[in-house]
Amino acid sequence: EISRPYEIEGNRIVIGTSLGIAIAPQDGIDSDRLLRSADLALYRAKTEGRGTFRFFEPEMNTRMQARHELETDLRRALVQQEFEVFYQPLIDIRTRRVCSFEALLRWRHPARGLVTPDSFIPAAEELGLIGQIGEVVLARACAEATHWPADIKVAVNLSPAQFADSGIMGLVMGALHRSGLSPDRLELEITETLLLQESEDVLATLHELQQIGITIAMDDFGTGYSSLSYLRKFPFRKVKIDKSFIRELGNDPGSAAIVHAILDLCRTLGIKTTAEGVETEQQLAWLDAAGSVEAQGFLFSAARPAAGISLLLQMLNDTSMAAVA
Repeated sequence: EISRPYEIEGNRIVIGTSLGIAIAPQDGIDSDRLLRSADLALYRAKTEGRGTFRFFEPEMNTRMQARHELETDLRRALVQQEFEVFYQPLIDIRTRRVCSFEALLRWRHPARGLVTPDSFIPAAEELGLIGQIGEVVLARACAEATHWPADIKVAVNLSPAQFADSGIMGLVMGALHRSGLSPDRLELEITETLLLQESEDVLATLHELQQIGITIAMDDFGTGYSSLSYLRKFPFRKVKIDKSFIRELGNDPGSAAIVHAILDLCRTLGIKTTAEGVETEQQLAWLDAAGSVEAQGFLFSAARPAAGISLLLQMLNDTSMAAVA
């Protein structure tokens, strides 16, 4: 009943509702305890899709405590500079040489060691910390890239939350200016989630970034809802084919057909393609024959810290010389 649309002064208004439920005496015998339990159940309902209900369960309290600890640790990590940037190479399939590195965030936790972003990025986004973390990654990646050969680019992922702040253009330009990196050596990777906003401001910002020479790439292509329409709305210079399709090459005819279709489409539109998650020589040979331009994956290297890039470049380029020969 609550979610039924209302007509108020000519405006159509829809109200969404989520419910958290606590029941005495098992969930508490006083009002404060019951409200706290119901609030935890409400939080679960919201995180599991909204528009639903959840009853309180004892483990919710444990999870909330863990979340509070994570929030405290994340805020400390920013102050203590515990975040590190690792780099994974992208290979030109034709020449087998490194053409760029993707900057990937890692957290050097004092107790848990090296933590991958899947474990903390969602929480950082909810807490509003992703903008500060993203600023650190962008600045560090641009600075590190200035020490690489001039023909090698650096790719940085941008979160949709970063675009919620109108200062994204200033953030990018500031990182380029302070580092001295040329705009044509920077690639910014976005996902469809950003374009789901259907915002003219977002599209205008992407156009402005691309006009100064920065490459805008769509990441995880093929896994969203409206990828083809986005290729029409914005002239991406690169599309990264999601690793879920590459992993099944040679095993699943459906995946092969999808990758072929993406490659053919991008070739027609003049868009460069990168295949993510390449792990075998067989996958690489298939992609080479099918016309993919770049490849990225454990076949070449896992993400490495900045200090190891020079040695990695030497090793990969020596390997490329042998492969081409």
